[in-house]
Amino acid sequence: MAEKATIARPYARAAFEYAQQHGRFEQWSASLAAATAVTEDAAVRRLLNHPHVSSAQLVGLINDVVGEHFDDPLRNFIATLAQNHRLGLLPHITQMFEDMRANAECIADVQVISAVQLEVAQQQRLAEALKKRLNRNVRMHCSVDAKLVGGAVVRYGDLVIDGSVKERLARLAHVVIN
Repeated sequence: MAEKATIARPYARAAFEYAQQHGRFEQWSASLAAATAVTEDAAVRRLLNHPHVSSAQLVGLINDVVGEHFDDPLRNFIATLAQNHRLGLLPHITQMFEDMRANAECIADVQVISAVQLEVAQQQRLAEALKKRLNRNVRMHCSVDAKLVGGAVVRYGDLVIDGSVKERLARLAHVVIN
């Protein structure tokens, strides 16, 4: 994984710097996500390393599926990835691009896993509290996991706030056993 990240980083940085300089974060985010979706398809995945499929054919495939939204620099970027046999790294490149963009825009993408669906008011209160704590605008990605019994788990990068009943019960069991 670290090797893929090391290889993907310069491509992500180049894409980010171009998008930042030209004010095209939205377009590049959408286009990279679309191209990534194509390369993550099982049938396309098999073609990425197939010896009888050229980089030009792979670029043509991606352009046929989602290329109408690509500008010339993005087409060139995809072609460069294909020529260097790096199309398989698009998911990593896209994630790194999004991380750099979020950092530049002072946005924290926060994962919130709760035992039940959070109401809009609860989400707003949590977002405001996290905004103060993280000193960033917060973009929450909420999901439900009934196994938590109650409460929620909040994740942002290395920060994990586990306020779930499941975790409290596990700590209580540990104390009782020891």
